[in-house]
Amino acid sequence: MAAYILRRLLMTIPVVIGILLVTFAMKSLIPTDAVTALYSGTVSEDKAAEAIDQMRDKYGLNDAWYVQFAHYIADVARGDLGTSIRTRQPVAEEIGYRYVNTMILTAAALVVALIVGLSTGIVSAYWRGSWIDELSMSVGLLGISMPAFFFGLALIFIFAVQLQWLPVINSGGWQGLILPALSLGIIEAAPLSRITRASMVEVLEQDYIKALRAKGITEAGVIFHHALPNALLSILTILGLQIGGLLGGAFIIEVVFGWHGIGELAVKAIGWRDFVITQAIILVSAGTYVLVNLIVDILYAWVDPRISLR
Repeated sequence: MAAYILRRLLMTIPVVIGILLVTFAMKSLIPTDAVTALYSGTVSEDKAAEAIDQMRDKYGLNDAWYVQFAHYIADVARGDLGTSIRTRQPVAEEIGYRYVNTMILTAAALVVALIVGLSTGIVSAYWRGSWIDELSMSVGLLGISMPAFFFGLALIFIFAVQLQWLPVINSGGWQGLILPALSLGIIEAAPLSRITRASMVEVLEQDYIKALRAKGITEAGVIFHHALPNALLSILTILGLQIGGLLGGAFIIEVVFGWHGIGELAVKAIGWRDFVITQAIILVSAGTYVLVNLIVDILYAWVDPRISLR
């Protein structure tokens, strides 16, 4: 097990280096930057050119790319994600509490996705071929096809505008978390439900399930004590992708509901042309995704010890 974990850790090193390269190279793909945009149209051209050159020297934008990349790696290793060109504040402070908010939203949406996805998948597998199965899979297909922001707007119209049960915009209380979590979680529950159904159908058709039923084991015992634990092995393999989908969807949902997370900040930073903030958010998001998948791989090896021997 320890050797397997070590191998997985070593395999993440090239991925991390690739993430650093991509996030660093983003600067060269942007036609302008926050320094230019900051002074554009505010002062005369001569003063603007002088101020821009001074600011670019201050932030090291005039250095050779390999010098900038070396400084970038060293800064990231120290936990320094740079300084926002627009707000002049450390980026780590800018995204700190927002990152926590995004993780809270992602965790709440994951709970919703697991509850809805697993329950509907189990019900569809148990009554496979019935109208319940057909209805569940049809709704699941609709959920896969529907954008999260559209579903979020529908929930706002129903529960905030018409019924007035919940707030439209997050005001800091737990009530503000309900609609964003439902919007994100139910959409992600759709593919999870279909995967759960397929895994459960495969397990329920095994001979040992028939033997358990022949011994008089209750249906609840067969489903939850024997079939579901074996089906979860297949479900666990795609859990990392599901969490990645939740992180990506959270960016859009945060804008729709005014949730103060890194997604909302990313949209603002793009408008500001502040590549330092955008770069840091992409780096943190990608790093989180890699870490989550590493944890899922370790959990899978723990659940199924045969994996660690490969």
